[in-house]
Amino acid sequence: MTAKTAFIFPGQGSQYPGMGKELADNFQVARHVFEEADDALGLKLSAVCHAGSEEELKLTATTQPAILTASIAVLRVVEQESGLRADYLAGHSLGEYSALVCSGALAFADAVRTVRARGTFMQEAVPVGTGAMAAVLGVEREALEDICREAAQGEVVSPANFNSPGQIVIAGHTTAVNRAIEIAKSRGFRKAMPLPVSAPFHCALMKPAADRLALVLDSVTVHDMNLPVTANADAAPNADKGRVRPLLVTQVCAPVLWEQSVAAMVELGVTRFVEIGPGKVLSGLVKRIAKETGIANVEDIAGLKALLG
Repeated sequence: MTAKTAFIFPGQGSQYPGMGKELADNFQVARHVFEEADDALGLKLSAVCHAGSEEELKLTATTQPAILTASIAVLRVVEQESGLRADYLAGHSLGEYSALVCSGALAFADAVRTVRARGTFMQEAVPVGTGAMAAVLGVEREALEDICREAAQGEVVSPANFNSPGQIVIAGHTTAVNRAIEIAKSRGFRKAMPLPVSAPFHCALMKPAADRLALVLDSVTVHDMNLPVTANADAAPNADKGRVRPLLVTQVCAPVLWEQSVAAMVELGVTRFVEIGPGKVLSGLVKRIAKETGIANVEDIAGLKALLG
């Protein structure tokens, strides 16, 4: 089997002030992506990315289009400067939209408008303080599902992200999440901690957001795909444009199967993962899931030079 490469794209939590600025200052193709985002949204997203505060970037309706835009700016530079092409694509939650732009399924302007709406819908789905998320380390899936069942007591709490072996995130009602943390600790899982997030993503409480997103996606054109995107919802590569919308709607309430997605791509012959966009979160997760693979991260000129090296 010939060695294959996967491009992977980060999700919420990877943002930081100044992201993408160095590439936009040095590459016209990156600058153009930020200009296109500003035009599509009718606001200066580029200014928020390049000169905004951490607080501004933390607002979900801003975070999601900002990370998407920074990621696609990096992608365009990588494509132009390296000629490197992927065989498979994937993204973590929001990052799936970046992967779909890379695959040709979504036009960038459509994607950036959609994820701004998605961020707004997700934020508005649950009143602030009502929902929460927590990370539980060193726990197996079955044990955590059992903990969630016991903690629910008529409320919602369930696995939200299967990030890597021994790192699972749960989401749901704040009270139920807190009960799950206590039960986990009582069963010996000492590393169970709340996460600083603004909403309980990827659980049943996001149903209102999924319903609203479905209406937005109905008006978005999905194009033929040049490359398969391994979907968060089922950890399987998808090259059928007819499945793009339903998979994106399902993704809002379903857990992100990241560990399973990486394992599936390794099974298909991927020996190298290139994380494209802000931060190195996914590179760290891949190292824990598939230790034998090569991993690169590109978010700035230093990362680009290392990739070209």
